[in-house]
Amino acid sequence: MREKNYTYEIDAITFQLQEACDFAWLTKLGKVFKVFDQQDSGNLSFGVEQDGKKCFVKFAGAKPLTYAGNPQDAVNRLIEAIPLYNELRYDALIALLSHFEVESGYVAVFDWFAGECLHSHWLFAGEAKLSHPESPFFRYKQLSVEKRLSSLDVIFSFHEYVELQGYVAVDFYDGSILYDFVNDETKICDIDYYRRKPTVNDLGENFWGSSRFKSPEEFILDAPIDEVTNVFNMGATAFVLLGGASDRSFAKWETSQALYEVALRAVSAVREQRYRNIAEFKLAWDAAKNV
Repeated sequence: MREKNYTYEIDAITFQLQEACDFAWLTKLGKVFKVFDQQDSGNLSFGVEQDGKKCFVKFAGAKPLTYAGNPQDAVNRLIEAIPLYNELRYDALIALLSHFEVESGYVAVFDWFAGECLHSHWLFAGEAKLSHPESPFFRYKQLSVEKRLSSLDVIFSFHEYVELQGYVAVDFYDGSILYDFVNDETKICDIDYYRRKPTVNDLGENFWGSSRFKSPEEFILDAPIDEVTNVFNMGATAFVLLGGASDRSFAKWETSQALYEVALRAVSAVREQRYRNIAEFKLAWDAAKNV
């Protein structure tokens, strides 16, 4: 049983860790105005401002209260993720500005985006996510269907680009979606687990991802993880943002029958019945929007 936690206060922002950690490097980046300390990934993130410019700082090397793993594993994962943000650079992806090693771990600095995470589990867990009036997911679901279709188009277009670059999405879910309610702008964050093709499920049923978004092959050891898998992920995303999430009935669907049929084919349990890739899926989706 852990005897004590370590409490830190930086620029009036307070957080706790399981183990002591040096944050001298952080103060050089500016004034801390926000902390994200409830991630189970092992990353500890901050909002930092210097000379009027805001940045999002992701740090691996600490041991947040919600992290049960080895901090060095989180460090290795963050280092391995850095090339992804450069190779998949895209308007809809949060921009990596710099990255560097510090004595206590590794740091990645991103451009700040004034969006809210649609899976803010640290503030709105369980039912509160779906029904609390301040929950970003609840507020997103109150947007017009047209605005949500535009948002989905950003998500689909980015993943079509990912596909063209020879990568597949891994661990994409609503926690990877940021939405700016003021400017109606969508961005993707946290692509740390995306992989270059070809790749397979090397973890079995514990393969990375949310069960609400994972395809059948993402539960099966050695199954291929490819563009057909990502078609399922995009279909599942459509059901989460426009329908009843895991309840994929038409009764819960908020837009047309034509779009419903495209989404339903995308999430077929049988791989051969899905679209062959995201480009084909998006072509069918865009055509259905005009029906």
